[in-house]
Amino acid sequence: MNIEASCELEKELFKNVFDKTPDYIKNNKLMDFSNDGEFTFTLKKEHLYPYDETTNPEGLNLLDWFANYSKEAKVSTAGIRGPQNILFPQDTRFPINLVGIVLATLAKALVVREKYEGKEIIKLVGSEVRYNSQLYLDAIARIQAAQGIKTLTPQGRKTIPIWLASFLAFKLDLVGGEYITSSHGISVKTATKDLNSQGSQYLPEESLEFVNKIQMIFDKVEKEGSYEIKISAKDNPLIDESVMTKLEDGINLYVDYLKNGVAEDLSKLKSMENKIVIESVGGCAYRTLSRVLDKLGLSDKFDWNNTEEDPFFHSIGKYDTDPKGNRTFYDYSVDATVLAKRPNGEKYFPVIESLDYDIVLREYPIGTAVLITDPDHDRLTICEIENEGNIPALEENGISYVKLDNGRILTVFTANQAFLMLMDYRAKQLKHSHRWNNHPRFMIKTTASALSWDEWAKHNGVAVVNVPVGFKEIANIMKKVELQLKNSPDKSVKVDDVFGNTIDLGIQPRLIFGGEESGGMIMGAEDTVKSLTGREAIAMREKSATEAIIVASSLIAQLEEENKTLSQYLADVFEHNNITSCFDTREDIAYYNESEPDIEKLKLAKTEGEKQRTKNDLFFLSLAIGVSKGIMTLDDAILVLNDAFPGLDFESVTDIKFVGDGTYIQFKDKYIEIRPSGTDAKTKAYGGGKSYKEICDYARILGNYSGERTELHRQFISDEFYNNAKETALVDYLKFVDKDANNEVFVIPEYNF
Repeated sequence: MNIEASCELEKELFKNVFDKTPDYIKNNKLMDFSNDGEFTFTLKKEHLYPYDETTNPEGLNLLDWFANYSKEAKVSTAGIRGPQNILFPQDTRFPINLVGIVLATLAKALVVREKYEGKEIIKLVGSEVRYNSQLYLDAIARIQAAQGIKTLTPQGRKTIPIWLASFLAFKLDLVGGEYITSSHGISVKTATKDLNSQGSQYLPEESLEFVNKIQMIFDKVEKEGSYEIKISAKDNPLIDESVMTKLEDGINLYVDYLKNGVAEDLSKLKSMENKIVIESVGGCAYRTLSRVLDKLGLSDKFDWNNTEEDPFFHSIGKYDTDPKGNRTFYDYSVDATVLAKRPNGEKYFPVIESLDYDIVLREYPIGTAVLITDPDHDRLTICEIENEGNIPALEENGISYVKLDNGRILTVFTANQAFLMLMDYRAKQLKHSHRWNNHPRFMIKTTASALSWDEWAKHNGVAVVNVPVGFKEIANIMKKVELQLKNSPDKSVKVDDVFGNTIDLGIQPRLIFGGEESGGMIMGAEDTVKSLTGREAIAMREKSATEAIIVASSLIAQLEEENKTLSQYLADVFEHNNITSCFDTREDIAYYNESEPDIEKLKLAKTEGEKQRTKNDLFFLSLAIGVSKGIMTLDDAILVLNDAFPGLDFESVTDIKFVGDGTYIQFKDKYIEIRPSGTDAKTKAYGGGKSYKEICDYARILGNYSGERTELHRQFISDEFYNNAKETALVDYLKFVDKDANNEVFVIPEYNF
């Protein structure tokens, strides 16, 4: 692959990758997508087994790749993702590779053809700016075309955000879509996010359908020795850019959606004096968001940073030393809220520090807001320039900040804090326009998100539905609500949350907010959103930084008029809504260096890390499952926890529950959730409550626990129960997902774009 490095750090990354790639992979010419004509790739039996220079020079070890791929499909929260060889994408030693994408695309095509035999099948494919995205997009479109599936792509196959791909899958009544991204993950990572006809990410059972089809292909290769995969010509008429061109990528449709919701009244924003700075990490946001803002008449209210599309993300989050100070390439990702520690123990924001805001923001006045969005433009981090004299008030309310210059600081709000402000402001907008009482209001949030959201909701008469982490879980609840609205419009809507509670949402409820602490949110529209053929939704299925930016900007304009800062507004929200759980925290425990360029070392380190992650998870999970199945009492679990963590007090624990993907420990005055990453060798520990120091201590200690079973743990939890806890939990999770599920069969319409 011929790509030029944009800087010395990227050049170092390229050199590391090149040096660690064996010659047999560099010389591999399996599929040549530079060939614009039709061609066939023959999958051979030899490809299934490991490479051996003498006995199997065509080996790709696809059986090993598939074992890991299928395992992740069962638990993935946001697409099947992982690192790739950015220079040699056919390298099947990596979780994401060209061969794997070809196989997965073919399998999905075969599944959908069986489901909709004889029908016109249309899907959409899009991508952001990551390495090899254009290659993967081309491969997906050409394989689908070879299978008779029409594929919509943007003109010139340019970038679009994930939320726009999701929106169009629903709005245009498509069978689904594919989107190439790894959200805010490190530069060498990527994934294909599968979107169904609702525009929602695949649930595990949907992923398993095509995973099983890959297994059938492999079985056939084993039996017959080979399997032919056809790739269409690049200009196959089934690869269609005209529809997206005619629709301006769907921008007008999306602007109409915004005007039915958060963009109804933009008068204050249009009269705002100060500029708002948008940080377009990776550059993907600019192409779409700039057009949305233009159509809303807001272009002159914003300045941009990093509008150029760059797979290295403008070096954001990239360093030449690791957290321990060792000289090596290290990537902290582009999540602006990630906290790290220097060798001397000082905490800092490595991503924000790499943005050079002391220089970039030098000419902007105090009160300037900075809105940071990620490469696929679905997450948002909110910051604001303040006077350093405000530090005591910030610390009192748990608001982080970084120093700039000349007595100025930049506040950095967690998504928990930012989204609390946005939901409160949106509620005020609806109350001001006398529409708040037109419908009962409800919120869908992940269990790992802030307790302050629940407290705000209680004060405002908003029902709360808690779900596992992952936006597809939020979308699943939306669809359950919509089924009841359709079938029983005059009856109260009731759904179960992941805690096992039945939540009454009232008659004809509307979503005020759906979101998660990792920076993704959506707000519902007052009128249901209709697809071209009349399907109705209470909100869109993917988090959207554009929607968040419109609400945030409107709030910022309001505060400019009132001469108030965002931090003052947050303090007011706490006070006026009787919120006492003002603090939140998240510990990210990574068990290996994701940036390691040697894939063999990386896989070994990840495998060992996964063992550590699983031990930590099973220690807590087995207690939660043990209590739920009646093999121990809550008091027994408290005994085990007090014994294992003598420096912490668990006497005020009121419940310990499995919440779909982690263990939730509920105290009288706080919560701690321990959750294993579904896609990596990481543990995440979350906390919310009244004391910042307290929740940080609990999250840090529990999140970093080795998982070693204590004598008391073994006394209550047998080895057999412990070893089966994960499978038992999966059964419980699927019961939650399936109860009252909206399983309406998608009917392909007569298309007329």
